[in-house]
Amino acid sequence: MIESTAVNKIGKITHKDLGIYNKNQIKELKKLIIFLKKINKELPIGIQISHAGRKGSANVPWENKGQFLNKKNKSWKTVSASEIKRSSGWPTPKQMSTKDIKKLILDFKNAAISANSCGIDCLEIHMAHGYLLHQFMSPISNKREDEYGGSLENRCKILTEISEAVRKVWPKTKCLGARITGTDHLKNGLSHKDSVYLAKKLENIGFDYICVSSGGILPKTNMKFKMGFRMNTCKIIKQHTSLKIRTSGMLNKIDLIKKGLRNNNFDFVAIGRAFLKNPNWIFESVKKTEYEAVIPNQYLRGK
Repeated sequence: MIESTAVNKIGKITHKDLGIYNKNQIKELKKLIIFLKKINKELPIGIQISHAGRKGSANVPWENKGQFLNKKNKSWKTVSASEIKRSSGWPTPKQMSTKDIKKLILDFKNAAISANSCGIDCLEIHMAHGYLLHQFMSPISNKREDEYGGSLENRCKILTEISEAVRKVWPKTKCLGARITGTDHLKNGLSHKDSVYLAKKLENIGFDYICVSSGGILPKTNMKFKMGFRMNTCKIIKQHTSLKIRTSGMLNKIDLIKKGLRNNNFDFVAIGRAFLKNPNWIFESVKKTEYEAVIPNQYLRGK
């Protein structure tokens, strides 16, 4: 899964982000997919398309702790559901107009068309992690008084409109999913009930899966980190939808993943940081188990 790829220029988080909104980006992405398919043509490749909203115009995470850019560093005016800062000290975003929203829907639609033309096998719309679509859905960041604010239905309106637009242009033979927020981990924030509502909407639109994340609408929430800390949230959502469920959240132990599968908490998992730390994580994790046969012969010498 290629992460968080911006659908337009101000949708980036940082200047280093991937984008899928101009000809050169699309050309280079296509070259990458062709190269990867030559290595393993059977490996499905997915991409997340997203818009950072008020989380944009930031430094890369390893510089200045990811804080926002200044004019010297080529900052840009961010947008959001409402004129509410991400946190103290951050700039105030512009509240998106109805015209801005219609343009955004078109940008997501065009990103989906471009991803398909590049040979991408799976498309994932990013609706979590405090990015723009999450900013619209969460009552923490959306205080609008028009058709895109107020009730849960209204706050989800832009999410469903984008989903419907993408569904129309994304091939039915290819996988379509969304990364959603299970809970904001905040008082008066998004709850399991809200995420179930969104999951049902996406199921009716014709999505194949959702990936359940949590937190992110503010830099600090009441999230408690522990092994598999999103498993219970997933189970609650899974009881109310037939969509396949993926999740993440410190799921870096094979036994814990197997337990989650047995207990019907989820259908598959997303693992990122364990692989960043150790590219051979999966091979080391399956040593001395019934899955050892999956290790290629080339790797056995490193046991």
